[in-house]
Amino acid sequence: MKGTDKVLVSRLNLYYGNTQALFDVRLSLKRNSITALIGPSGCGKSTFLRVLNRMNDLIEGVRTEGEVFIDDKNIYQPGVDVVTLRKNVGMVFQRPNPFPMSVYENIAYGPRIHGIKAKGRLDEIVEKSLKRAALWEEVNDRLHHSALGLSGGQQQRLCIARLLAVEPEILLMDEPTSALDPISTLRIEELVQELKKDYTIIIVTHNMQQAARISDFTAFFLNGEVIECDATEQVFTNPRDRRTEDYITGRFG
Repeated sequence: MKGTDKVLVSRLNLYYGNTQALFDVRLSLKRNSITALIGPSGCGKSTFLRVLNRMNDLIEGVRTEGEVFIDDKNIYQPGVDVVTLRKNVGMVFQRPNPFPMSVYENIAYGPRIHGIKAKGRLDEIVEKSLKRAALWEEVNDRLHHSALGLSGGQQQRLCIARLLAVEPEILLMDEPTSALDPISTLRIEELVQELKKDYTIIIVTHNMQQAARISDFTAFFLNGEVIECDATEQVFTNPRDRRTEDYITGRFG
């Protein structure tokens, strides 16, 4: 892998039973960058995202072929520790899904599972993670209140903080702002751009303006194939493929 590549996908095919969902996907994803995955519903974006932390393994009948390298290690080779993989490649979902426990316990949950028990160390992790997720100032006086009492935007940032607490390297985001109001969406977008200094981020979005605003690279998916992937400005202003242009300009999708 080249030094700037964090993820390299080669000849990836994925099947749900007899139905093929991804076709010969080849992508390189740069470290410390934001890559947006765009395309109409059902085109394979979220399926591809789940390939990167092997979440599709949990679905009965799924078969994956090809190679997916993260830092030169093929995550689909025999003997890969999937628990460690999912710690290193965290995921934020479309709707915020805080645990039904306190703000503090939401953040401390992951580190505890990975063996950190000392209260002082957990306190540090909780504070650091909430600060990194731009949430500390809003919740530091109610750390022991239920996370379910937070607003939708705060809950989504809490879910991001919960990921950061276990020190991942890659953040996968599946339409993380689609259920949020415009102000909360802006906060998440600002946060994501701040986080790319330390993380590689891959985000699925149906919002063309969002992809253009926040991403460094954009990959256009259609019917399970990657039609093109390039610098975001290139894709949006001078796409190589007519189908990309048709999608971006709203002719379909």
